[in-house]
Amino acid sequence: MRLGTESIWLRRYTTAAAPRLRLLCLPHAGGSASFFHTWGHAFGDDVEVLTVRYPGRQERIAEEPWTSLEELAAALTEELEPYLDAPLALFGHSMGATLAYEIALALPRRHGVRPHLLMVSCRKAPHLLTPRTAALGDDDAIVEEVKRLGGTDSALLDDPDLRELVLPAIRADFTAVARYAARPGLPLPCPVVGYVGDSDPDIPAADVAAWSGISPYGFELKTLPGGHFYLMDREAELVGDIRARLAAQR
Repeated sequence: MRLGTESIWLRRYTTAAAPRLRLLCLPHAGGSASFFHTWGHAFGDDVEVLTVRYPGRQERIAEEPWTSLEELAAALTEELEPYLDAPLALFGHSMGATLAYEIALALPRRHGVRPHLLMVSCRKAPHLLTPRTAALGDDDAIVEEVKRLGGTDSALLDDPDLRELVLPAIRADFTAVARYAARPGLPLPCPVVGYVGDSDPDIPAADVAAWSGISPYGFELKTLPGGHFYLMDREAELVGDIRARLAAQR
């Protein structure tokens, strides 16, 4: 794919001039590219934002959702090739953090490029991960899990027609998370920042801090007020923090 050609995988917020840096944003399980729509031009006129469009939702609603994080990461790594003419930073929330981790490892192997910065949000370090049992439950169990964590508009799940539309992608994502078993963490080829909400019901700050063990180029932990979806209520603070970090990547 040539740069400038529309990618079904990526929603691109272009800059007027050639970007100094690109930021790839990877949503959570059940999430979509629109989760980051307010980030599109939030980091300056020289930072191009790319948000990931997973199969089975929004523009890709007719496609079968995927159930393997490894396969998703491999496909995205290939799709990023035309965008590697500028340094690339990655931000992934929850499931998206695991995808960002896999992509960060794959970029040097596949394209000979190291990411500039990896930012992982509300995700345990790889060697601490455990399967999510909600992936094996019935529809009601999955809905309850999504509502417990927050982040997905409950109105979508309360409306029977909308629920039927969005639930297959949520179930597929939860299945993908469950299949991604704990594994030894591989050293990352770039600095890492971990973000977590101080009242996340499932992810203690210590489990995010454990990313430091696979971050030989440096690690920093940033804790913000809130739960698993702290980034909704604390968006301005989080975006400001990321903007400052990207500005320093010169």
